[in-house]
Amino acid sequence: MRKQLNVQAIELQPYTFILNENELNEQVTASKQVIVDSDDFAFIYLLDSGEGYYYLRIQPELWGMLAQGIIQQKDPVAISGENTLTLTQFNEELEALLFNIEGNGNYGEAFVEEVERVFAAILQA
Repeated sequence: MRKQLNVQAIELQPYTFILNENELNEQVTASKQVIVDSDDFAFIYLLDSGEGYYYLRIQPELWGMLAQGIIQQKDPVAISGENTLTLTQFNEELEALLFNIEGNGNYGEAFVEEVERVFAAILQA
């Protein structure tokens, strides 16, 4: 089973991802893994539900906030209704993925260019 959840907003103080869906519960755990959907320009943090994965999708309009969040060096917390979940190792996984994407045409030229533009400060550090 794979369910998609969309991050609607990102706040930096404290570092939180706001979800409109009320899908987080005590059975959902952090997978410590970030992947990409380069065709649809999204970073995806995997959540394990025990029966499958939820894809927590982060669209390009929020990537600037992700770049600022990496600098904070704190894992974000996803908030859905009354439920919260710390996205363990999110920043470490995202940063490693960014360096893998940099200059790597396998992700598609347009995707690579957008990642390099938005995350330039991270990639040049």
